[in-house]
Amino acid sequence: MDLLKKCVGLFTHLAKEMRWSYVPPLMVYFAFGVSGFTSIIESFYVKQELALSADFLAALSFWVIIPWSLKIPIGHMVDLFWRWKSTFVFIGAGFMTASILIMVGLTGNPQWMTAIWSLEKWYILGALLAPVGFVLQDVVADAMTIEAVPTTDENGNELPEEQLRYMHVTMQTLGRIAIMGGITLVSGIGGWLASVYSYHWMYTISLVVPLISVSGVFLGFWFKNKQAKDLRFNGVEESRIKEILHESQQKVTANWWILGGSAVYVVLVVGIGLSSFALDKEVVFIGSLAIIGFLVKKLIQDLPKEKQTQLVAMACIIFVFRATPASGAGAYWWQIDTLAFDESFMGTLSQIASVLSIIGMFMLREWMQSRPMHYFVVFLSLIGFVLSLPTIGMYYGLHEWTAANLGFGAKTIAIIDTVAGSPFGQVAMIPLLAWIAQEAPKHLKATYFAVMAGFTNLTLSASSLGTKYLNQIFTVTREVRENGVVIVSQDYSEVGSLMITVAILSLVIPILVVYLLRKKI
Repeated sequence: MDLLKKCVGLFTHLAKEMRWSYVPPLMVYFAFGVSGFTSIIESFYVKQELALSADFLAALSFWVIIPWSLKIPIGHMVDLFWRWKSTFVFIGAGFMTASILIMVGLTGNPQWMTAIWSLEKWYILGALLAPVGFVLQDVVADAMTIEAVPTTDENGNELPEEQLRYMHVTMQTLGRIAIMGGITLVSGIGGWLASVYSYHWMYTISLVVPLISVSGVFLGFWFKNKQAKDLRFNGVEESRIKEILHESQQKVTANWWILGGSAVYVVLVVGIGLSSFALDKEVVFIGSLAIIGFLVKKLIQDLPKEKQTQLVAMACIIFVFRATPASGAGAYWWQIDTLAFDESFMGTLSQIASVLSIIGMFMLREWMQSRPMHYFVVFLSLIGFVLSLPTIGMYYGLHEWTAANLGFGAKTIAIIDTVAGSPFGQVAMIPLLAWIAQEAPKHLKATYFAVMAGFTNLTLSASSLGTKYLNQIFTVTREVRENGVVIVSQDYSEVGSLMITVAILSLVIPILVVYLLRKKI
């Protein structure tokens, strides 16, 4: 009961801090969360209809993540063309719509689609288009969070630095909550509807997602006009109003190191990606890391030395924490085939995780404000290891023992595990985002967000590579049929070893790096 009262109190407190100016960027973030409406059916569709192996899917996830590194030039372009930044949201909506329409065609008219291209190639194209759209919108949403936090009161007087820092943490927390709120809203519904309606109908409904983000932009236009009218009513001068609304910010000159380095990066990715080079993903990753590291060095050189060291150390710790490999699609297939987890139950797990993640961010917000970031990484690494044990145990028969002796089986264990672990999943990035929002130069906020996000997003590429390697070492296959003939046999014999290896690596590597960099933060 005390915990419930605390949760209600924290929710009420944060609700009181909510401002209408926060809503436009939150709608863009919310649209990203809602896009998960089709994530569960996509996993089942790939398993049932496409002849793609676990290591190929891990490799594909590498390329799907790469567009997120394009946040660097896009973020700088947003700073250069600040007044027209909403254009990027509309372009992103176009990419998202194209990706969804491909899946609508694959699930509704596969014969027509295969007359042009194979199902696998269409799926790969759709998978690559979607993140480009999300990246374009995410960069603008990050920039909009800067505008959302007011720097003055209603009379145009500057707010204290401590209050601004607190508001930035609140804004970034609400941003993560908006994403998780979108996931929460659709995950359970998506899983349940997938067991009732066709995948084609589900993808058709998801065409509403781009409209949500675009609506956020229009709401932002309306709010800015209203804020300007209120300031004029209170007698604030027009030049001061433009300054408050970020319309007269310091002129930004093109940083050719960023633009040139980004051009080299794009050429590297496209050139290697289209080649038949065996180590293409490794070369792209190493080249990307070198280029982005160089851009980070160039960008932060005007910061005080102490701030430079602190930012790089924080980014490196986050990098390593998020770069640890995952079990991949093979473990997911094992849960579907062996534990009999269907779309509806997967949706239920996702919804539980999302709800509890939101509650966790409410409860941990003050903790994040008073604790160093590396403290969280160690804590999250330990929690992640402990909470991986029940799933590993089920591979070795834990659910059979609990069913025989305690009266509950695999699904109950999965729910308990999800309940225990969910509150901590979205915590790690919030302190870094709040630090950037507070400390980065005002006229380069979007660039800082983009460069550091590009650096940390490379962690997901590193994680995908690690996942691919582990799935090559521990071979996991599900049954694949073609014209009723089994062409690939089911083999989950190495799933247990795979999950144990992932759990150990995810515990040891982040804690080791935190120990090495602990004095730099």
